[in-house]
Formats: sequence, structure tokens, C-alpha cells
Amino acid sequence: MDTSMDRRSFIKVAGGAAAATGLAGILDAGRAPAYAQGARLHLVRWVDFVPAADEVLTKQMDEAGKALGAQITLERINANDIQPRITAAISSGSGPDMFHLLHNWAHLYEKSLVDVGDVVDAIGKAQGGYYPVTQDLDRVNGVWRAVPHSIVGGQIAYRKSLFESVGAKEFPKTWQEYREVGKKLKAKGYPIGQTAGHTFGDAPTFWYPAMWAWGGKEVEKDGRTVAINSKETVESVKFFVGFWKDACDEGGLAWDDTNNNRAFLSGTIAATINGASIYVESLRNKDKYKTETGALMHTDILHAPNPAGPAGTYHYHTSFHHAIMGYSKNQKLAKDFLKWLHSKEHFEPWFVAQKGFSVGATTDWEKHKMWEQDPVMLPFRTAARAFRVFGYAGPPSAKASEGYSKYVVVDMYAKAIQGMPAEEAVKWAEGELRKIYG
Repeated sequence: MDTSMDRRSFIKVAGGAAAATGLAGILDAGRAPAYAQGARLHLVRWVDFVPAADEVLTKQMDEAGKALGAQITLERINANDIQPRITAAISSGSGPDMFHLLHNWAHLYEKSLVDVGDVVDAIGKAQGGYYPVTQDLDRVNGVWRAVPHSIVGGQIAYRKSLFESVGAKEFPKTWQEYREVGKKLKAKGYPIGQTAGHTFGDAPTFWYPAMWAWGGKEVEKDGRTVAINSKETVESVKFFVGFWKDACDEGGLAWDDTNNNRAFLSGTIAATINGASIYVESLRNKDKYKTETGALMHTDILHAPNPAGPAGTYHYHTSFHHAIMGYSKNQKLAKDFLKWLHSKEHFEPWFVAQKGFSVGATTDWEKHKMWEQDPVMLPFRTAARAFRVFGYAGPPSAKASEGYSKYVVVDMYAKAIQGMPAEEAVKWAEGELRKIYG
């Protein structure tokens, strides 16, 4: 029997085997894939609010480099600086191979990002499937333009003892109740801390749900008709102007995403919308953060979902993704790196270090034993199951992302807080959205 194989047959069989085994097969073989000698990758990510997780990532860059036969550079910058960096890279057609995307930026940068559907499919199948919202955020015109990585749930961190001191045995169920409790707290010298500034996380996480809770929306379902100028939005703006005056630290207008963390941990505010980074930091440095009575601060922190408004309870959570730039000359290597980084084996130590501040983008991570360790973190466990995204009630779009990037909704409330009548602030926002949506 002739067992010889011609060149075409050999290539066909070898190619099929490689496809079948994929990256896992290559790594199991103990050999780095044959990328060009001196291959390099450059990833830009945010500076994480959980330093322990960044330490895990730093170690993993070396591990991934050895596995893939490449030099991998991890650069961290302030999250508020990522969009200007992406814009500059796209304009010049050169720069980092991969960027850490937030929110729905995949829509905004669609034409400059590589199709990563094969990476998304492989990870999703291995990890129980992605949360539905990831499709809204990363799948643009039927093509995955970024790989979902994690979601930071937005919950209200509050001081149990201070709330009890003004008669609140449990966290308020409605915004009106929260305003009344906050008024008492502010009178005692412990206001609610909230930003109304141009900062990536806490500002949209608070102000978009504030509008939705009264029934306000940016556009109609068609995604074209601007609908923000409504009785519902005006009523929401009027309420939160009063909420700000009655209950909030009025210096918060210019805060970024770190100011409320510092204010809370220094004992000057009683509550704030946030990820769990305040609590995680209080655990990391237990003796550093104490209450007025000398108790360890972490023992006095609880988390609660947003209260309800006349139209219901809504949340916005901050999502994170990895995208490969179209100008990159190392796109295949970048895809293999993302498969490596997002795999269960390598995502798990990063996930555990997060302690629930960031949750996985796939559903399997809700089942992880880490959640059995600390009941204070449980409100974050399933936060990613359902939340609205920018541009409601329309579909996700680049225009919705542009509206966020220009802080139209945040500024609408900020202008009213600074004295502009609510009707005029809403009319201003309508004009800004019309410039975007046409």
C-alpha cells in the first residue's frame, strides 16, 4: 500500500490539524508558534482600580510572551486618556496593536478595528456564553469588533452606621427616600458624593440611570429621532437639582473617578455610586482606613442597587473589551494573545484578584467559588445580566457612543445644577443630540 503523500495533500491535512487543535494544541506541544523572529505586541489598558489585578497582568505578559514566542508590552494609562490615544493612533495609522475599549466604543471605531469573531466564538463556547449585552456593545453591523473582557458593576457603596444614625435601617428603595436620608446625612456632615464631571465611569453610571428612572430617553426606538426633550427628562433634571442641593457634596461637580473613592475612605461622604473598588481597597489596607469610632472601615461598608424612580430602577455598568487595530502588522499574533489572555486558565487569577470589582463577560464566572467568600460583594455577582446602554431607546450605534463621548447627558444635569433652568438644560441637550443624530 502506497503511504506517500503529495505536497498539496500534506498541506491540506496539516492545515486541518492546526485548525482543529488551535492555540491550545500549539501550547500543549510545548513549542512557541512560528511567528517572525522578534515579533512584538503592544497593548494599552487602563490603570486598574484594583492594583493586585494589574500585578497579575504584568506577570502574565511574560508568560504569554514565552508561550507565543513574542515580546508583549503592556502600557497602562488613565482611562480618561484612552480615547485621545486611540484617535491619535487612527489618525496616524500607527501605534499600539491593541487597545482596551470601554463602553460601546467598538461602534465609534468600527472601521479601524479587526474582525475578532473567531476569538469571541472560541471563548464564548468554552465559558458558558457571553451576556447578551456584549452583543450590543461589541457586535457592529454583524461583525465582532472587540472581544468582551469584563464588566464593572455600578452599585451604591454606603456607610451602614451613618445611615442607621439617621434612622435608615436599610438602604432607601426610592430616589425620593434616598434624597430625604441624604438630606439628614448632609446635615450631620456626611453628604452623598457624586461626580457631574467629564470622567469615564461614575458620571455616566449615575446620570444615565437618573434620566431613565423618570422615563427619559435620548432617542426613539428608530435610533434617529431625538427624544430627550420630554416632560419626563425635565422632571428628572428638576429632581436631581434638588437632590444635589439637599443631599450631595456640592464640590463634586469637577470630580473624576478617583475623588469619590478618596472621599469615602477618608470618611467625608456617606455614600457614592461606584464599582467595589472602595471596599476592595479598604480590605487591602485594613488598618489604614477607619471610621470615626476607630472601627475598621471595611466592616461598615455595604452595597445597594440604584433606588427606583417613577419609571422604575435602572443601571448602567462599565464594560471593558480588547480590540485589535486594523493598522497592526501582527493581527494573527494579537488574536492568539487574546485567546490566551481570555482563556479560563489565565482569566481566573485576574478574576480572583479583582474580588468581584470586575466580573467576567461570560456567564460561567457567576458560578466561581470566589463568590462564597464575602457576602458584601454578592450584589455584583449578577449585575451584568441586564443593564441599559447609551442611546436608549434606540439600538447601539456610533452616534450613541459619540453622545457619551461628548458627555451630553452628564452636562445636561451639570448645567442645571449650576443654575440653568431645567427646561433650558434639556433643550440644550436636545440641540447637542440633534447635531449628532442629524
